[in-house]
Amino acid sequence: MAQDFRKLRSLIGRVPGAHTAYFLLTLSIRFTRYLNDYRKFASLARSDRRFPLRWADRYLCLHDRTEQTLYDRHYILHPAWAVRLLERNRPALHVDIASTLTFCSIVSAFIPVKFLDYRPAELRLSGLQSEFGDLMSLPFADQSVQSLSCMHVIEHIGLGRYGDPLDPEGDLKALRQLQRVVAPGGTLLIVVPVGRPRIQYNAHRIYSHAMIVNALPELELVSCALVPDDPAQGCLIDNPEPAMFDRQSYGCGCFEFRRPLSPSPR
Repeated sequence: MAQDFRKLRSLIGRVPGAHTAYFLLTLSIRFTRYLNDYRKFASLARSDRRFPLRWADRYLCLHDRTEQTLYDRHYILHPAWAVRLLERNRPALHVDIASTLTFCSIVSAFIPVKFLDYRPAELRLSGLQSEFGDLMSLPFADQSVQSLSCMHVIEHIGLGRYGDPLDPEGDLKALRQLQRVVAPGGTLLIVVPVGRPRIQYNAHRIYSHAMIVNALPELELVSCALVPDDPAQGCLIDNPEPAMFDRQSYGCGCFEFRRPLSPSPR
């Protein structure tokens, strides 16, 4: 039983103090149901000798009996948004900086992908090249990358969460690096948390719509999308008004930028 208690203690440790009593009651109910179900299943399984059933082999899954399939709306919907844009644009090569590995691994099935991360991933797939890259000093010439993404990354830069140097302006420096390397006619996909601007140290920053647009003055905003706080408002809202981004608490803002083919007149 020691392993069970270690797992339960780990779950309890992630719960805010105000909710601990409710969580413990729920956990107790689910664990009791688990024990009852185990006994019932063991009785039924006596007639099926294909698999040995041993208490020592148990693996507790106490939170999956739900009416609907639950998912992380940010991390399912923003890659879905980006993959659809890449399927439309079909670049010869796509460069991704530290976005979720699910995204680059799926895209690499139909578009060659170069994936760079401060903590490189040991991921080997056809069409995918994974290597070290520092967002503060990207290894590309000015205006040389035709298709680029950096999604749910910028908000972390400079907060030290992933072992990177502490820098309050790390996100702005990273955005300047991304802007620097986008080729004329090339695209940049940026995803960040949106809502009331603030830092939730040391997890992430949250941005207003204008903060992202103004940080990339050389690029044009082509389209955007929002995963709102309230699922009742929709899963992924295309091109909402900027004010809707700013009304969120922790929404997911998706931005498609492009560098003009010729510099804008001053």
